[in-house]
Amino acid sequence: MKRLLIVIVAVFVLWSGYWVFASSGVRRGIEGWMDARRAEGWQAEATSFAVRGYPTRLDAEWQGLALADPGTGLAVELPQFGFYTLSYKPNHIIAVWPKTFAFRSPDQRFTLTDDDLRASLRVKPGAALELQRAQLTGTGLALAGDATAGARTLSLAMAQDPGQAEAYRLGLLAEDVALPAALTARLQARDLPQAISQLKLDADVTFTRPWDLDALDSARPQPRAIALHLARAEWGDLLLQLSADLTVDAAGVPSGTAQLQARNWRQMLDMAVASGAVQAGMADTIAKGLGMVAGLSGNPDALDLPLTLKGGMVWAGFIPLGPAPVIRLR
Repeated sequence: MKRLLIVIVAVFVLWSGYWVFASSGVRRGIEGWMDARRAEGWQAEATSFAVRGYPTRLDAEWQGLALADPGTGLAVELPQFGFYTLSYKPNHIIAVWPKTFAFRSPDQRFTLTDDDLRASLRVKPGAALELQRAQLTGTGLALAGDATAGARTLSLAMAQDPGQAEAYRLGLLAEDVALPAALTARLQARDLPQAISQLKLDADVTFTRPWDLDALDSARPQPRAIALHLARAEWGDLLLQLSADLTVDAAGVPSGTAQLQARNWRQMLDMAVASGAVQAGMADTIAKGLGMVAGLSGNPDALDLPLTLKGGMVWAGFIPLGPAPVIRLR
């Protein structure tokens, strides 16, 4: 019995020592990151910060956290925020956002409210914290500010390819997405529901380097190859689906092939012209060409169209549809 008691006390002392060592490391790492950001001109402040959770957890919790990056003009103000992890599994982190918080871009300020917003991150052990898997989920999201928007549910996922550190599988699913009123007015979205019923994305993307802590500190990894398995948007009677196989150059210009499927494509074309995505002078030419293609399928309101991206333009056969989007992460 005496020996058992000695063993229990020894285990308790060793584990307590490990927890103190680990929690001190977490604190030093976070405070060091905040100090480094301030040295670069960031705002990185909090009214309080603590590491709690003894004996089984390592929970980092902030009150009054404010972060602002002068390079991008992005900033966030969180009344509470926390990273939560098991002390024996420190590379698996849960992040939980408050029910209401503010953030701003260089020219706008917003407030986001949510029923629940959290993320799960799994990183490789080490100082770089290279991302292996991440998932963000949210419900009851409502954005207020210069523009209002929202979503009933949101799920974002990112998983590293075990065989190629720079490659990630990306997924998105959002339901009942309400766009800003100014945007729907600009699109001239007549006779459409207020919310997009579903947005979906499934893609494999190869970046210039893996996503890690340095991706937040300095330049973001940039996509260089995109295998888009499915991008889908359903909005009332409109349905748009896209798949693509693209390479992206150093300037962010994509080239490759894509397959576009659209239901009620004429209304989409009108909306693209209204938004400025398609030049008005090209609309008639595009409509005639796409109308011929749609007519061949037997359904003049539906398109199943191969596209080519080259020379900074998007082409449907010999018909130029407009400039290719620049794919660059700020």
